[in-house]
Formats: sequence, C-alpha cells, structure tokens
Amino acid sequence: MQKKLGVAIAAAMALGFVGGALFYNGGRYAAEIGHMFASSDHQEEAGHGHAETGKGHGGDEHGDGEEESGAIHLSAEQIAAAGIELSQVQARAMSTFISLPGDVRFDEERTAHVVPPSSGIVERVLVELGQVVKKDEALAIVASQQVSDLRSELAAAGRRVELARTTAERERQLWQDGISAEQDYLQARQALQEAEIAFANARQKSKTITQQGDGTDGSRYSLRAPFAGMVVEKHLVPGEVVSEASNAFTVADMSRVWVTFSVSPRDLGQVRAGQSARISAPELGREVSATVAYVSPLLGEQTRTASARISLENPDGIWRPGLFVSVALATESHEAKATVPADAIQEVEEVTSVFVRTDEGFEVRPVTLGTRSEGFVEILDGLSVGERVAASGSFILKSELGKGSAEHAH
Repeated sequence: MQKKLGVAIAAAMALGFVGGALFYNGGRYAAEIGHMFASSDHQEEAGHGHAETGKGHGGDEHGDGEEESGAIHLSAEQIAAAGIELSQVQARAMSTFISLPGDVRFDEERTAHVVPPSSGIVERVLVELGQVVKKDEALAIVASQQVSDLRSELAAAGRRVELARTTAERERQLWQDGISAEQDYLQARQALQEAEIAFANARQKSKTITQQGDGTDGSRYSLRAPFAGMVVEKHLVPGEVVSEASNAFTVADMSRVWVTFSVSPRDLGQVRAGQSARISAPELGREVSATVAYVSPLLGEQTRTASARISLENPDGIWRPGLFVSVALATESHEAKATVPADAIQEVEEVTSVFVRTDEGFEVRPVTLGTRSEGFVEILDGLSVGERVAASGSFILKSELGKGSAEHAH
C-alpha cells in the first residue's frame, strides 16, 4: 500500500514537473511571440511614418520639380537687383536677310593722287604720313627749270602784249591824222592780236603751277591738297627727282568710305540700288544701317560676280579701308504677330525657351522661332502678345535654374 502510494506521489511529482516546465516554456514562447508582434507593429508604424515622410518628401520633390520644370520664385526687388530687364511680346515688321562678305575701301570720288605738274627736284616735304590737311594746303615744294622757263615765257608774252598794244594805238592815231596808211594800222592791230593769243597760251600752260611765296627766282612751285582730307600715301623725300608720272601723295577724305561686296548671279535678282542693308564688323563690335548705292550690270571675267558698293558715312574714322565686314541685305519683309528681343532666347535642357514673367517670378516656356531681324526674333508658337519675358539678363535665370536642378540631384 505504501509502495503504491509512493509510486502515486512520484507520478504526481513527475506530472507537476512536466506541467511546470510546459508552463515555463509556454510563457517564454508567448513572450517571444508578443515581442515579435510588437516589433511588427512598430515596424508597420515606422514604415507608415516613413511612408508619410516619403510622401512629404515626395511633395517636396514635387515642389522642387516645379523649379526644375521652370518655376523660379523671385520678388520684384530680386529681379531688379539681378539686373534682369523685361520686354513685352509685341507685333513687329520683320525682314529676311541674305549675308554677303565685304570690305571697306576708300571713296574713289574723294581720293586723289597728287602728281607734280612738271619735273623737278624736291626741296622740302611739308606734311607727314597720316596728317590731316586742309584744301589747298601745301604738301611739298619742288624746284623746276621747266617752271622757270614757263614763267619767263609768260612774262615775255605779257611784255609783248603791252608793246603791241602801244604800237597799235599809235598807228591808229597816225592813220586818223592822215600821216600813215591804214595798212600800217591794220598790221599793228594784227600784231596785237597775235601777242594776246601768245600771252593767253603761256598763261594757260602755267595755270596749274602756283609760285611759292618765298621763291625769288620763280623756279619753285608747291604741291597742294585738292581737298581737305588725310595724307594716306607719301612717296617724296627731299632731293628726290620727280616727273609728271610720279605719284607724290595720296589724299583721301576719310569722312566717307565705300563698302564693296560681290553678288553671285543667283542673288542678283534680290540686290538692287536703294536697298536697305546692315553692315557689321565683329572685330569692332559695331553695326550700322546703310543703303546700296550701286550694283554693277556686268560680271567680272574671273570671279563671274557683280560688284556692288555702299557709301558709308565715317565721321569718326572707325571704318578703315581694308577692314572685312559682313553685309546683310533685306530681301523680304512681313508683319510678325509676336516678337521678343534676341537676348530673351535661351536653350534650357536643349529646348529653345524663354522665361515668362509670372506673379511669383518666372516660368520656362518652350517656343518655336521664326525670322530674326535687327535684334528681334519672331515667335511662331508659345507666346501671346502682351506677355512679358526676361530679355537682358535672362541667362541669369538659366544659370539659377540649372543650379537648383543640381542641388536637387544631390
């Protein structure tokens, strides 16, 4: 009996041990499962929070995306401080141009090659190369035996005229008094007429030679400027022997020059005298408007092109002969519905665009371009008349937009 009781107690203790173990392990497992769910819930909450944060960040990205898509927020004060100038989209008459190369030359109608009227020896040269001279100003003094002979001939012819006139007057008086025959008077009058003809001939031969004031022997003459201008060539030195074929000086009036250019046969139908033109010199950074003065009716034998020229006023002497220029000729005109200054056009991510003024600042607007004319560009699509765009300084907006995109990428 006691043995059975001991076995029962042992069995009960064993069952209790096993049950305690199960209770202990079950609690531990339950705790671990609870912790796992709690972690899961926490992760879900964190994930939800991150999702919301991501959504908020995505909203920021959307805001930045507006920047990238072209919205730049600037106040009126910031725009003024950045030096950005606004221009209104408006209609304008536009012209189509053809561009031809040309060069600046002397105005041949105001360029003179001064040559000696007779042979001689140069005594003095009075001007320097590049010097500005007045009309009839002395350029050089030349001593010439030929001039001395001409002046001596002129003086002798003058004295013969005086003598013949006196003789003719005396013979007329004698004939009227009945002392001499009429034939003697007629011969004296003929001699007077011949003397007057010889004197006129001598005076004509020496007409182009002006005696220098300080000359005492009458053998000197001075070369003079035919008009006011600049001495652009000088080929004389003291002691040099010159002749009628010597090119002593070249004087040019630089207040007006010619711009010459060649026109191919295919373009001749579009070029005519009186046509408007723009002359630009990239090396000088200058551009002026002018009018075509002449188009040759003939083609050059070697170039097979027609020469044309433009007479260009040059009061400040900027347009120097030998300068290469570009000649743009207006060939067609039309009325453009919308135009903006050329400075307003920018390439934004390889798309031709402009920056349009908005209440908050600017937005990028893609546009389709048409004709370019005199600093303006025709807008075929993308803008309406009356809108305002950034003109001068628009590149600042482009750089600011690019900087914002770079910061967002990081």
